[in-house]
Amino acid sequence: MKPGRGSARILIAGVIIGVVWIPVARAGEPTLTKHAVVAQEAHAADVGRTVLRAGGNAIDAAVATAFALAVTVPEAGNLGGGGFLVAYLADRREIVTVDFRETAPRSASPRMYLGSDDKPRPRHRAGAWAAGVPGTVRGLGLAHARWGKLAWANLVQPAARLAREGFPISADLAGSLNSQLGEQKNTKTGRQDDRARLADFTESVSAFARPDGAAWKAGDRFIQSDLAATLERIAAAGPDEFYTGRTAQLIARYMEEKDGRITADDLAAYQARLRPPVHTTFRGCAVWSMGPPSSGGVVLSQMLNILERFDLKADGAQAPRTVHRITEAMRRAFFTRAESLGDPDFVAVATNELVSKAAADKLAHSIGDRATPSASLAPFAVLPAESDHTTHFSTIDAAGNAVALTYTLEDSYGAKAVVAGAGFLLNDEMGDFNLIPGRTDTSGRIGTPANIIAPGKRMLSSMTPTIVLRNGKVRIVTGSPGGRTIPNTTLWVILGVLEFGLDPRAAVDAPRTHHQWFPDVLLLEGESWTETVRAELAAMGHHWRSTDRLGIANTIVVDPSTGQIHGIADRRRSTTKAAGD
Repeated sequence: MKPGRGSARILIAGVIIGVVWIPVARAGEPTLTKHAVVAQEAHAADVGRTVLRAGGNAIDAAVATAFALAVTVPEAGNLGGGGFLVAYLADRREIVTVDFRETAPRSASPRMYLGSDDKPRPRHRAGAWAAGVPGTVRGLGLAHARWGKLAWANLVQPAARLAREGFPISADLAGSLNSQLGEQKNTKTGRQDDRARLADFTESVSAFARPDGAAWKAGDRFIQSDLAATLERIAAAGPDEFYTGRTAQLIARYMEEKDGRITADDLAAYQARLRPPVHTTFRGCAVWSMGPPSSGGVVLSQMLNILERFDLKADGAQAPRTVHRITEAMRRAFFTRAESLGDPDFVAVATNELVSKAAADKLAHSIGDRATPSASLAPFAVLPAESDHTTHFSTIDAAGNAVALTYTLEDSYGAKAVVAGAGFLLNDEMGDFNLIPGRTDTSGRIGTPANIIAPGKRMLSSMTPTIVLRNGKVRIVTGSPGGRTIPNTTLWVILGVLEFGLDPRAAVDAPRTHHQWFPDVLLLEGESWTETVRAELAAMGHHWRSTDRLGIANTIVVDPSTGQIHGIADRRRSTTKAAGD
């Protein structure tokens, strides 16, 4: 779709006025003029930069980085998951998007995860039966076939080499693997934690345990031989190998042995799709994001449309009234998500209407000086409550092409189950459907019809890969992991640059907030929100609580006057890196 002006169609320094949370500084932030990759892990970012140096474009760099992250960030990078890609093609002045979200197997049914008591069965998000049909490999293949420059094998082989030869792991990954493989106790109760972990699956222990059985340490070399063989097959035979070749056979066999639902026919039938992007404008810029079955673009656009009616800058980013207005925009947009959004191949989604300026006018006028009770927005009953692990990266090349890509296994390490002989984890995305049809409650469980399980349907997502253009040139490339917090993290980054005038590092470092309609709780990130701000928010009727971290927005910001590229690795994760020239 061509970027337009004035239209409402439809994996992320300085000083901020007020009290702010600034993470520990990282030395050596690069000054870039040609190209950049900003990703959650340094080896993967370096792979993308090498592709750009070899003459590849932003699409090539994104494909190579995504495959590398499947090796170096096993809790989120993946072959067995899915996601979304938003790209700007500079020579055509066109935004394109690829939907490679997972789909429900053909044997799926609306109540398949419910027990006789109408509650989700224990561990419904672990093991083979929790997985949707993976989309990542076919999505990357579609993007490369349409817009890539370099040979496919050249983009997959760096990941295969990382898996075959291994790489020194970070303290972060060592700790994560140890917690998944060793005895785990609940920090609150002191009892053994009954949540599913890698340790519960023989194939996962074989893939991820240190060969001598000892605990992992920072600097240990992590080798994944089965994953390397899978990547080498995909490099040699192309994306279809995953869906109809030896890898597909391994998946189908594992599913049959482990009571999973995905069949060889499900794999062969899977297709990534080109979707129309979601588009709005904000402060003289065109904002392009992902449309359904991701809710991210609609939620982000609706919030920006509401907030452009207010002069947030006049009050300041952390003023109580600013936070109140942003919270109320979040509340209304997340109600829209719950009520109206789902897979457009299965339900009618009035995207253009939802992100129109007229719709935003009505919503903005409904915001007063006090918090709106979330239940008052719903024309259906909201019942009392019963007793995130994604990755985003951004790329830009010397020609001005850019990619925002977010993909996931859903929970950390997905379904915790590695496909025997293939070396990669399955997703647990089936839990992103509305599992209890008709039940929407104050805990945040949603049961509205648009996102009920159906065979072949794509589960609703919150991923929000986003590109902002100014006068036809890239201004911001951003997105984040974090489940339903993703659109709000993306919102805060965009507001930081376009509304509050922060420099790129400050915009990413600034503290964030989150509200998702239900539960009716405002999350305040970090300890920088003053007691005065908290007290005033409470006086307005907001129920707030603090949280340690919201999102990891690995972001690219381009200076419109100089063309300088700012690759901003979000310091909320110690392993992130901006790589470029």
